[in-house]
Amino acid sequence: MNIAIIAAIAYGILAIVGGIIGYRKAGSKISLISGSVSGLLLIVSGIIQLMGMNWGLIFSTVIATILVVTFIIRLVKTRKMMPAGLMILTGIAAVALMVYQISLNNSTTI
Repeated sequence: MNIAIIAAIAYGILAIVGGIIGYRKAGSKISLISGSVSGLLLIVSGIIQLMGMNWGLIFSTVIATILVVTFIIRLVKTRKMMPAGLMILTGIAAVALMVYQISLNNSTTI
């Protein structure tokens, strides 16, 4: 299991947990739905990578990048570090690990 699979699954779990917390604290159905959907997509893409399909890595990178951009916009609008700051920092780390894995995959195929 490579680091990108772990990053995708971990970030997916964090997104789901964050959506649940957002729903419980603020009653935000949008947080629950978006956190669950994006988290499940990340987990599924991690499983797809685990099965040896490289497109799962690209898919998880795109989803994580979209989440980072979304939370940057949210941080700018609300000026609240939680949960946006946590999701930005962990998202950047996840994307960096995924991009690193993509570069490793590309260097071995040349």
